[in-house]
Amino acid sequence: MTVMVPSTTPALITPGRQALDSALHQLAHAAEHLGLDEGLHTMLATPRRSLTVSVPVRRENGRMDIVQGFRVQHNITRGPAKGGIRFHPSTDLDEVTALAMWMTWKCALVGIPYGGAKGGVAVDPSGLSTRELERLTRRYVNEILPLIGPEKDIPAPDVGTDEQTMAWIMDTYSVNAGYSVPGVVTGKPMTLGGSLGRAGATSRGVQIAAMMALGRSGEGVTVAVQGFGKVGALAAQYLSDAGCTVVAVSDATGAVHAPNGLDVAAVRAWVAESGGVAGYRDADAMPLGDLLELDVDVLVPAALEGVVTAENAPRVRARLIVEGANGPTTPEADEILAGSGVVVVPDILANAGGVIVSYLEWVQNMQAYSWSAGEVEVKLRDLMESAFAEVRSLSAERGITLRQAAHVIGVGRVAEAHTLRGLYP
Repeated sequence: MTVMVPSTTPALITPGRQALDSALHQLAHAAEHLGLDEGLHTMLATPRRSLTVSVPVRRENGRMDIVQGFRVQHNITRGPAKGGIRFHPSTDLDEVTALAMWMTWKCALVGIPYGGAKGGVAVDPSGLSTRELERLTRRYVNEILPLIGPEKDIPAPDVGTDEQTMAWIMDTYSVNAGYSVPGVVTGKPMTLGGSLGRAGATSRGVQIAAMMALGRSGEGVTVAVQGFGKVGALAAQYLSDAGCTVVAVSDATGAVHAPNGLDVAAVRAWVAESGGVAGYRDADAMPLGDLLELDVDVLVPAALEGVVTAENAPRVRARLIVEGANGPTTPEADEILAGSGVVVVPDILANAGGVIVSYLEWVQNMQAYSWSAGEVEVKLRDLMESAFAEVRSLSAERGITLRQAAHVIGVGRVAEAHTLRGLYP
């Protein structure tokens, strides 16, 4: 038997391959800690299903473009597959596979009965009109239709997708089914069966994880947020509301810095008006890369994978990193940060709030029932705090990092489920 291994040919190391290499590296370490045999390790390293599709898009000028789409179900041993769909030009099969694998461990870590999946389309949504985006979404869903369903695989929003995207997906699936199926996706608009508290759930989870890691109030705590988007903007707001001082934020347009603290609500209003943080008048502009190296208490990378690397990790001065994005820290950077005493709250724990509330939305859909915003937040907080306490305890007990502890727990639960179910002949 052979296990999927990290790439060693420099020419083949794309951002997606780098993400997959990181995921496989983390799995290998967990498998070693758990003493898994080669066959089980191989099974956990290998996606259950991977689908690549060609998606034709008719543009407003009549031209037809063809883009690639993907859906990967990494593991379904503990329940239906669960994972977002991202629209981004650099999306490829390796990236989607890595994200699906991380979702498997994340669901197991926080104790929800899902396996991991992910989907993506290699396209820049900002270059499409609303009608083109709708046509693209519906055609992509039509291509992956055999894989998805409320009891099989439940998509959700991710980079480049939102509530409207989920509404189109729900409608496309429902039209094919012949009746409304709200449970086929999560992250939907409220009027179509969405859950209160879902929109900011990932960000709320980041804030909960950060405050637990700090072990004190936010008074006097300085924060920098890399990626002032769907997750980062609200995470900055929640941390500010908790008493922290957010001194710098960035997005694709630029970075801004205010040593005495930013008015996060004002920055969010500026972004809504102008399209990005660049040009915000009550702060100084700074180079994008410099934000990662600011002298702050907490750094929140909340954009894409692989931003904290072996090259810049030695210059990271934050004492706590809370990963709002998936895979923002490479394995090489992890070793450097651990050696420098930097605590990293890993992605599969820190950003689990989104999938937790997605699960709660799905449960409400399946029961035709709904909870109040307060009830949803209590359930979210309970699951996040319980998972964090378990990870911290194992980390202290074994003398391993929080990331290693989180993977040992998540991978261990999936491995146990495989062992209990056995192998169908």
